[in-house]
Amino acid sequence: MSLVSANKTETNTYSVEISVSAEDFKKAVQDSYFKNRKNIQIPGFRKGKAPKHLIEAMYGEDFFYEDALEAIFPGEVEAAYKEADIKAVDQPRDLDVKTMNVTEGLNFTFNVTVKPEITLKQYKEIEAEKETAEVTDEEIDGEIKYMLDRGSRLVDVDDRPVQSGDIAVIDFEGFVDGVAFEGGKAEKYNLTIGDGQFIPGFEDQIIGHSIGEEFDINVKFPEDYAPELASKDAVFKIKLHEIKFKEMPELDDEFAKDQDYETVAELKDGVKADLLAHKEESYQHAFEDAVIEKLCENVEGEIPEVMYDNKAKENIDNFAHRVAQQGMNLDTYLGYMGLDRESYEKMMRERAVNDVKYELAIEKIVELENFEISAEDIDKEYADMAEQYKLDAEKIKEIVPTDAVEEQLKRQAASKLVIDTAKAVAPQPKEEKAEEAAPAEDNAE
Repeated sequence: MSLVSANKTETNTYSVEISVSAEDFKKAVQDSYFKNRKNIQIPGFRKGKAPKHLIEAMYGEDFFYEDALEAIFPGEVEAAYKEADIKAVDQPRDLDVKTMNVTEGLNFTFNVTVKPEITLKQYKEIEAEKETAEVTDEEIDGEIKYMLDRGSRLVDVDDRPVQSGDIAVIDFEGFVDGVAFEGGKAEKYNLTIGDGQFIPGFEDQIIGHSIGEEFDINVKFPEDYAPELASKDAVFKIKLHEIKFKEMPELDDEFAKDQDYETVAELKDGVKADLLAHKEESYQHAFEDAVIEKLCENVEGEIPEVMYDNKAKENIDNFAHRVAQQGMNLDTYLGYMGLDRESYEKMMRERAVNDVKYELAIEKIVELENFEISAEDIDKEYADMAEQYKLDAEKIKEIVPTDAVEEQLKRQAASKLVIDTAKAVAPQPKEEKAEEAAPAEDNAE
């Protein structure tokens, strides 16, 4: 292979010219003959046994040229990229074959889109808002109530009618204008009275009835209900089978001990600490997301649209693969989520913009900071990967090259630098944010 030239013709585009010697191209043609001859029939010869010169005499001297070009092209292009230090982000285009024969060899040109040169306005000490984690008494009480509910038990009730808070086990069937409607029937359904699971008025009319009773209740569907039932009057025929009551444990030291605390006071302190840690973790994640968002905003440069397109496709393909592993295709999953393919692809394309900017920013930081990765760091990463994938470290080394591990560690160091140097600031009051978002009066029209 001989790289003749690699010239920048416009922003993020290079024109590349490659020349392949007559000897190398002749070998590629010969390889094509050996690969394809089994499928070629020449009169007087068994299939696959015809000599090359007879095939060329019958079908043309250039019969194997296109296949030879197709075979030789990827390797020649990759070698040219390496020699010219070209970082391509798309496939070669505008291929122009100027010479192709076994006497003169092969000469061709093409254009390719390359990774852009970007600058970063800022990547250290980025400011982003971060909430201060606080826990209220109401939140503590709510969590303890949940713990009590989790420790409750259901008790059968047979000596009184249904009350609010009970679980009524019922059969029901709904009718509109005397006709049963789809989805309006169930048997032995557990309905918690007062939870608001059903349409307004339904649960209230169960109260006061006793086990074994059969009765009707009358309701009106809300205006924003399913179109075929919205605003219509309905009658539900009910049969009450059982009444259950949720018996809650007492909030005392014995309950606290069941939760691995000694006293109720210690339980409340533990719940407060857990809630606080959870909030702090959540706020830290939100802060880091905001920092990354601002890092992406600080990327300056003309980024080829094809990079966004390719990233969106990569993300969609990866997600489709994960969904397929669960036994479902992507379109079916999107249907369950209430999304159509077009909306999903648009959403992924928008997300790909920041993905690409983030990757470019991290690469730029690696270049600027010149991180040093020690042999110990690399060995530790191999050990971690071996533990994660349950493989021998030496086997991992055969699969993942050392330079790839080193590059990944540099990227991790760059990301850590951005987060560790970022500055958390108190969130602006909502009123101030609203004022900033509002257009200036002069520009309102």
